[in-house]
Amino acid sequence: MYVIKRLGQAFVTFIAVITVTFGLTRAIPGGPADHIRARVMRSRGSNSVDMSRINELTETYTNIDPSTPVHVQYFEYLTSILQGDMGQSIEFGGKSVNTLIIKTAPWTIFLLTVSILLTFAIGIVLGAVMAYREGSQFDTGSTILSMFLNSVPYYVAAIFLVYVLSIQLSVFPQSGNYTVGLEPGLSPLFIADVFYHATLPVASLVLTGFGGVAITMRGNSIQEIGEDYIRVAHLRGVPGRRIAVRYVGRNALLPMYTNLMISVGFMFGGSVILEQIFAYPGLGDYLLQALNARDYPLMMGIFLVITAAVLLCILIADLTYGLIDPRVSAGEGKEAY
Repeated sequence: MYVIKRLGQAFVTFIAVITVTFGLTRAIPGGPADHIRARVMRSRGSNSVDMSRINELTETYTNIDPSTPVHVQYFEYLTSILQGDMGQSIEFGGKSVNTLIIKTAPWTIFLLTVSILLTFAIGIVLGAVMAYREGSQFDTGSTILSMFLNSVPYYVAAIFLVYVLSIQLSVFPQSGNYTVGLEPGLSPLFIADVFYHATLPVASLVLTGFGGVAITMRGNSIQEIGEDYIRVAHLRGVPGRRIAVRYVGRNALLPMYTNLMISVGFMFGGSVILEQIFAYPGLGDYLLQALNARDYPLMMGIFLVITAAVLLCILIADLTYGLIDPRVSAGEGKEAY
């Protein structure tokens, strides 16, 4: 019952997002129909256009026929999205939005996956050490450094890294996801080249993100260290390493599980500017191109994919939190966050 309820809430949320995108498509000045009309007029060099042809092109690209009533347009749009048809890109010569997303999504997912794993791995280890050395110079210095780095916007760090390591020192490439001319595949050379090109984008996200994780882990660990069961474990003669890893570390990590899933949404949003800075051909770069070109089908398609990814991660966190933390019972209807 709990799982069905959560699935229903996620589905309703996704339908609400589709509704909002439909409203934005109609409300933004110079919508798809106006944009297509302008392109047709420029190509023909005439101010007179056939509106039936404009409506036909608009329906082809966006799955919305502007000549029909609003409720019919909405039903057609909703039906097409639920069937997986997001229309055709206006900017990329009528290519399917689905094809463009499938082509670019793996690069963004790769970039974000590596960034998230490194951010949480570094932050968790550092936060745990800070907690056990509470009050020491290491703890004070690490806290100050973590707070400072966490307050630096990722795009500022990205620009700094590009200027120093790419432009000035020429250590890393300034753009691209792999070297031009290199044959894509699973060869060690290609994989190493992909990681080489992703180093600076990943570093900008990790450097500005691990501080917040470390501070959170430090607070959770200090709270667990002060619990009565830790004192009892010490009195029973439980080895300190076992207390640190199985008792303190494990329980301090549990509240961060949901944060790990939610961070996917923030990094997806950050990928728009990040991929533009590094000219990294991912979803964020295509989304910005769609915005600049007023390519509404591609823009709305990428936005819906990002929304679906965030909803899926939050749903997974909510459904699995009770499995990793016995203190939370999903069957009793308790929230995972």
